[in-house]
Amino acid sequence: MGDAAQLSALVKEMIALNPEVILAHTTPVAATLQKATHDIPIVFVNVSDPIGSGFVKSLARPGANLTGLLHYEPGIVGKWLAMIKEVAPNATQVCLLGNPETTPFNYFLQAAQNATRSLALEVVPCQTANSTAGVEQVLNSFGAATNGGLVVLPDSTTVLHRDLIIALVAKHRLPAVYPFGLFVGAGGLMSYGTDQIDMFRLAAYYVDRILRGDKPADLPVQAPTKFETAVNTKTAKVMGLTMPAGLLVAADELIE
Repeated sequence: MGDAAQLSALVKEMIALNPEVILAHTTPVAATLQKATHDIPIVFVNVSDPIGSGFVKSLARPGANLTGLLHYEPGIVGKWLAMIKEVAPNATQVCLLGNPETTPFNYFLQAAQNATRSLALEVVPCQTANSTAGVEQVLNSFGAATNGGLVVLPDSTTVLHRDLIIALVAKHRLPAVYPFGLFVGAGGLMSYGTDQIDMFRLAAYYVDRILRGDKPADLPVQAPTKFETAVNTKTAKVMGLTMPAGLLVAADELIE
């Protein structure tokens, strides 16, 4: 959801229906719902920093009317950066691409800065607006650098502009890792992320528990346990990259 005004209007309509529980997909949706109601139980999915976003007091004891599924723990960034190094050992800089308005950018940035100490990489914060011009400006600027790589954050903005991002990455021949397999299916190089089917299955379980009388305040935020790797070998060939055998073996999906 890229239009804040439209999202607010939809949330207002939903709250007026007085539902017994609401499933909130992504941080912006959960944030808008939290402002709209402190009474209706909310189960969130694809939220990476529920504590920093103010949704819960702690993962073990949420404490209010929100609980749900943690999308990514901070350590995931180290995995993304390591994948870049595997594919492009000479990379010295990595652009961290995301929109601070639609993803907890600093949450991922801090984790990236901690992880790069052992990878000989410099993290470049590439903050973009939710617009074609914003994405183009950031990636064209970073793409001019040598020995660069790209980590695309889980973000409604990057998902919305995925075709543009993939095209610019190809233009600048940047080895890139994405948070969802849908980027790889659209021509992106590789991805590592949570199993979305499993996440929503767990969310449905929490919705069921709340409908049976449990309180969100007492249901701990669950961490992801299932992850998927996707690799597009056709894209790798076009970019002149040799994919490590270990990465190909680990891939749950190979696009050739």
